[in-house]
Amino acid sequence: MKTVAVVGTQWGDEGKGKIVDLLAADADVIVRFQGGNNAAHTLVVDGEKFILRLVPAGALHRGKTCVIGNGTVVDPIALLTEIDDLKKRRGVPEDFLKLSYEAHIVFPYHRAIDQMREARAGKRAIGTTGFGIGPAYEDKMSRAGLRFDDLVNFKSFTDKLKRNISDKNAYLKAVLKGKPVNGAVILEAMQRARRRLMPYLCDTGEYLAEAIASGKRVLFEGAHGTMLDIDHGTYPFVTSSNCVASAAFAGTGLGPGKLDGVLGISKAYTTRVGAGPFPTEIKGWLADSLREEGVEFGSATGRPRRIGWFDAVLARLAVRVNGMWALALTKLDVLTGIDPLKLCVAYQYKGKRYETMPPGRHSMDTAKPIFEEMPGWMEKIGSARSLGELPANARRYIERIGELAGVSIAIVSVGAERAATIVLTNPFA
Repeated sequence: MKTVAVVGTQWGDEGKGKIVDLLAADADVIVRFQGGNNAAHTLVVDGEKFILRLVPAGALHRGKTCVIGNGTVVDPIALLTEIDDLKKRRGVPEDFLKLSYEAHIVFPYHRAIDQMREARAGKRAIGTTGFGIGPAYEDKMSRAGLRFDDLVNFKSFTDKLKRNISDKNAYLKAVLKGKPVNGAVILEAMQRARRRLMPYLCDTGEYLAEAIASGKRVLFEGAHGTMLDIDHGTYPFVTSSNCVASAAFAGTGLGPGKLDGVLGISKAYTTRVGAGPFPTEIKGWLADSLREEGVEFGSATGRPRRIGWFDAVLARLAVRVNGMWALALTKLDVLTGIDPLKLCVAYQYKGKRYETMPPGRHSMDTAKPIFEEMPGWMEKIGSARSLGELPANARRYIERIGELAGVSIAIVSVGAERAATIVLTNPFA
């Protein structure tokens, strides 16, 4: 394969960053096509921890080109902070990154609105990161947003930004009863950021088309997970963009047919952050134990993640809507010592058994999981580098997940380190 997309199959936090970092070794270009800095990918390389929120995970490999496509919304200050950290810690070159002219900008007023809305909602809050991503996408769709393209003519940009600040401050004060943002401070910060960001701006769609035509290997990095997709997820407890593989086309400017394969990323169990339905959720000491063992705390916010058993109903949905070729299974090592293990094979809803999602996402509010039990294993598996080195029960668990999801397992992660991985099939090989 020459072009591969990596997408999450659950509610995000599946370990996409590690898998993208792993596959980036064989790719030439790594592309982010949706979301903002509300998504964070945690990587551990040579014992050193990196958290990437906007820059694609391929940045940790030498000689790769990273692209932020038009489907993203980008906080320029957050991006520059990330670039500075990568320069300091990894010595990335000046030309490692290309940023789409058409990507929309996230401003401080977006963050203020996001946070005030969540505070105002109280118990009805969705559980956003508060980074302003939803309000930025709102402005994009209402045609009030500002793109990096607008920075080319800074006078025109300043006029538009002043109008937006005036409108947002009126909304913040009158409706949300919040404090207005300081327009002068925002303008000054954008003027400084402009000087540094202009060299990164690029017609990324044209660049990618030329890269693919020349035979380069391109890896598309999704943020979030399928169940957080604005259309296909557990609405309204979702993010504000499309997270599925087809978003790679709209989010980069490439046409359908330019993608050779889609690799889904799934934990060996399930997690989610924030509110919303979660049929296989585990409560009590077992959830606490898995959370601690798996370090299940949000990379972007630090919030504890909710824990559940592996859900094959969600997996089948993700396989279908993403046209998935195979699965990469992460955090298998976290399940060591748990016996028995449970797998959700179907839902019971209104007296009927559903092996695929019941009609309407609100069905998940009351759907009951139907579980299948499997024996666990006690042996530590972090040093395994082939299936044969895994305990028999771990191998059966992997095989059963593949059977239930209806796709093959391509990669199995047995630890946080890059090397702690069993690669069965490399899509770029």
